Amino acid sequence: MRRLLRVLAVLAVLVGLGVGGFVYMNWPTPERMPGVPNVSIGSIKRLDGLTFHAIDPRPVDVWLPAGYPANAPYDVLYMHDGQMLFDAAETWNHQEWMVDEIAGALQQAGDVQPFIVVGIHNRSADRHAEYQPQRAFARLSDADKAAQLAQRRTLLDPLYRGDVRSDRYLQWLVEELKPVIDRDFRVSPLMSDTAIMGSSMGGLISWYALERYPTVFGAAACLSTHWPGGFPDGDNTLDDALLAEFEAGLPEPGTHRFWFDHGTETLDQHYPELQQRADQILKAKGYTDADWQTRVYPGADHSEQAWASRLADPLRFLFAKPQS
Repeated sequence: MRRLLRVLAVLAVLVGLGVGGFVYMNWPTPERMPGVPNVSIGSIKRLDGLTFHAIDPRPVDVWLPAGYPANAPYDVLYMHDGQMLFDAAETWNHQEWMVDEIAGALQQAGDVQPFIVVGIHNRSADRHAEYQPQRAFARLSDADKAAQLAQRRTLLDPLYRGDVRSDRYLQWLVEELKPVIDRDFRVSPLMSDTAIMGSSMGGLISWYALERYPTVFGAAACLSTHWPGGFPDGDNTLDDALLAEFEAGLPEPGTHRFWFDHGTETLDQHYPELQQRADQILKAKGYTDADWQTRVYPGADHSEQAWASRLADPLRFLFAKPQS
């Protein structure tokens, strides 16, 4: 019994610290159904009766600004990691993006076009498999694919559960979720009025969504984009594949808009060189300040608090009012 207790104690340390002492976005498991978030500006509607033919079910919360639907038709922002957006009381780390406060204040001040936010919750065990750009992953050799799929956050927590399936996630978003939003809310269905946003792996799936569905999404905001694709300190060939796929699928300039940013601390310290390579691709393609911004936030780390502190910047970029 004493030996068993010692083994369990070692396992507890490994689970808590992660292999090599590196914890990577380790959401608690098993999944639980979070409560409907409380917001201080506007209101939240949790969608009922959604179909999930392509992916496993998860909650979807729609934030409506104060006064909705007086300013219809509204633009639409789709956001990943939806449980982290509105209410720190419902999040695993007690942080939030403060989307309702920041988006609400910008709209009340008249600084941006009116828009709603569709927050799609992640399933923690599926997050990497659903947010990893699938066509980039397909560029890897069989050996490199196997090595990626074998990675683990901790001893008992694999980085991937099953194969990469982001194409199925995006298919569900575009073919099953978006028609419900367009039907049930006072919104514009146009590509020019539809944007997508995420951070870290959510940054990857956001640019990938725009490139896979350029007739659906007109703009993507990618905060702290996780260009390494996996563990940043490992032997990683995935970053080259991600940048190659980004370049191959990039729309012609003048038709779509991209926002990229990163901080300089914690996980974000690994991003500058890879983001600069992405910037060179955009520049070579002919993108200008009008349709592409990359910002660096010195001292910012990889957290919801950091993304909240600068959220107003990408929202202004995505939903800028037309100049008269």
